Formats: sequence, structure tokens, C-alpha cells
Amino acid sequence: MQLTDTFKRAKQASKTLALLSDEQRNEVLLSVADAIGRHEQRILSANARDLAKMDPANPLYDRLQLTPGRLAGIAADMRNVASLPSPLGHITKQKTLPNGMRLCRVSVPFGVIGMIYEARPNVTFDVFSLCFKSGNACVLKGGKDADESNREEVALIHEVLGSHGISPDVVTLLPATHEATAQMLSAVGYIDLCIPRGGRKLIDFVRDTARVPVIETGAGVVNTYFDKDGDLSMGRDIILNAKTRRVSVCNALDCLIIHQSRLADLPQLVLPLLEHSPAVELLADEQAYAALESSPLITPYSSLVNPHSSLSYDTEFMDYKLAIKTVASLDEALDHIDRYGSGHSEAIITSDEQAARRFQQHVDAACVYWNVPTSFTDGAQFGLGAEIGISTQKLGPRGPMALEEITTYKWLIEGEGQTRQ
Repeated sequence: MQLTDTFKRAKQASKTLALLSDEQRNEVLLSVADAIGRHEQRILSANARDLAKMDPANPLYDRLQLTPGRLAGIAADMRNVASLPSPLGHITKQKTLPNGMRLCRVSVPFGVIGMIYEARPNVTFDVFSLCFKSGNACVLKGGKDADESNREEVALIHEVLGSHGISPDVVTLLPATHEATAQMLSAVGYIDLCIPRGGRKLIDFVRDTARVPVIETGAGVVNTYFDKDGDLSMGRDIILNAKTRRVSVCNALDCLIIHQSRLADLPQLVLPLLEHSPAVELLADEQAYAALESSPLITPYSSLVNPHSSLSYDTEFMDYKLAIKTVASLDEALDHIDRYGSGHSEAIITSDEQAARRFQQHVDAACVYWNVPTSFTDGAQFGLGAEIGISTQKLGPRGPMALEEITTYKWLIEGEGQTRQ
């Protein structure tokens, strides 16, 4: 199946978005948000068909699942996006040259953004809202696990667009096939930017295969370092939230690094993880394992404490598993993060400001936290309305990407007949 005509229609539709005012875009977004509430059962029924095909024990099940509360949150995020200032038409640089020429650099849409994602039906609405607000058409390639959900969501968006007299081609959902992915990645001249959102395997494939520009997002091996001066009560809460809020997301904690002088506190530090339902399996190094095995607090949960494997430290678990690494110093913790971190989100828990500032300065990641869980790496939590992804690369956007990050710019030059010598 050739998709060239599909890509052409998306490109043509992207031109029509420039004719809409910000007020018109906001009106459409608010209409879609209202439609999500009115047609909640319709979306949930489609999602139930997807869920029926997946084992509930699969860590991706939670990421696939939509609920009334999650749909309400999606609609709220869309209304929030509508309330934000337009990212378009901003003058980011302005000057007059000695010859009288006037230069102005102004923000504009990319044009057509291609989005490749896995079992994440919330991404369909998030990407549409951000792209539409920023004047971009979007071509979506969802995973087969969420295909029923994605198709119902896009059908709903198309109905609202039609009621406003807007081409449905401003948002296109491709077939959930590998062939569609390959064609999108080769759609030079039609897709202006491709953003993969998923696991490391997907992101590596897109980066290595694409002929169109790509921004890498998503995959994260996330560490938190509990320093010798870390507060125990604060640490318990931060680690529990970072690990168990949603284990299948990219900002979930994968490895707890602990200073060896605090090993006596380790049982109390991780006890909430073991008491949690579902409980978290701990993969501890030799020193941490000894500290846990000998603690009466941990005895009832001994089956959940195991020696670490060779793959523990560089694995994005997306599951109820946590590696534990013991270090003798801040320097050793930094070395561990340098070796195993993915440039996504890293955190330190300490009351020592000097140690925290050194950690923040040294760690090479998009988001570096002090006494805050990595679960906050999220566009909505950063006040950006929503996110199209979390960039882990350094060229271009970095961290949560929202409206400003999916615009580019062009130079406008004016004069009175100047010629170049």
C-alpha cells in the first residue's frame, strides 16, 4: 500500500492551518475536549477491545489503558493547551543593518510532523492538540496494540474538524504496520520532522532508518542517588513516587544509588516499595543485599530481594523492578550515572547544597532533580500544557517538548532596493 497520496494531502492541509487564527484553533481544541467527555464510553469501548488482546500482567497494559479519570485528564490538558499563548509569530531576533536592511526572525510551524508511538492512546490526543495549536499538520503511526483506541480517537477529532469546516487531513492516522513506518521515514518532502516515542528498540530503529529529520525521545534509564546527607523520610517518599507512580513510563526510576554510609537506613528506605501493591522486586548489589537480608524489617519480603544481574544497571525496566547500587562517594555515583544513564532524568536526595549543585552541574541529562522525584519530567507538570515527547538529544529541543519546541523560524528581510557589493 503506497501512502504517497496520504502524505501529499497532509502537506497540503498544513498550508491551510496558516489561514486559521489562534482563536479559531483554540475553539477547535475546546470542542474536541468537550467531545471527549460526551463520547467517553465510545472511546473506552474501543480501548477495551485493545486491552482484551493484551495480558494484564504485561507492564505496557497500564500504559495502554484508558479510564474515565485519564480521559478527563486528557481533556483538561487539551483545554490547557488552548489557553496557552500561541507559539507562532514571535519575533525572536530583530536588527537593522548599517545599509538600512531590516531583519526579523519569527517563529513558524514546521509543517507536517510525523509521530511514531507504541501502546499509548493518550499520545493521539496530546500530539493533535500541540500540533494543531502550533499550526502543524500531524501524521500519526500508532502501535497495533492501541489501534482500536487510536482510530476511535482520530474519528472523533475528524468529526469535530468537519463541524468547523477544517480539512480532516490536518491529522492522519496511518495503518499500524511496519510498512507504514518505513514509508513515513522515507517521506522526504512531505514529513518535515519525525518524532519516535517509545522504547529504545523503536527509537534506535527510527534514528538508523529515517531519511527525514528525527528528534529522539522517550527511552530512559533513570537513577536516583541517596547521598550520605539525604533525609530518610523525604527519600522514602521520593523513591516510592519515582518508582511506583506509573512503572511503564519513561521517567520511572530504574536504579537507586545509595552511599555506603547509609546502608543501615536502606531497609527503611525501600520498605514502602515492598509494601506497595504490586510489590517491587529489588535487585541489589552485594553490599545492599547484605544490608537488606539481615534486616528484620525485610524478612517478610525476602523473596522480593535478589542479587543484581549483569543487566540491572542499564535496563529500562518498565516494570515493578528496581536495581540498587552502593557507592563510596558522590564521585562514584556520578561515574555510575555517566556509564549507565540515558540522558533522560536523574536525581539526588541530599541536604548538602554543595553536593547537590555539583551533581546538577556534572550530570549530563535533560532533567536533573534535587530532592524531587523524576516523575515530574512531563510537559504538563512543567506548565507546558502537554508534551509531544521528552527529547534526550542535545541538538535542538531537550527535555519535555511542547508548543515552542515544535516550531521553527524564518527570517523576514525588508529594504529599499539595497544591492550587495
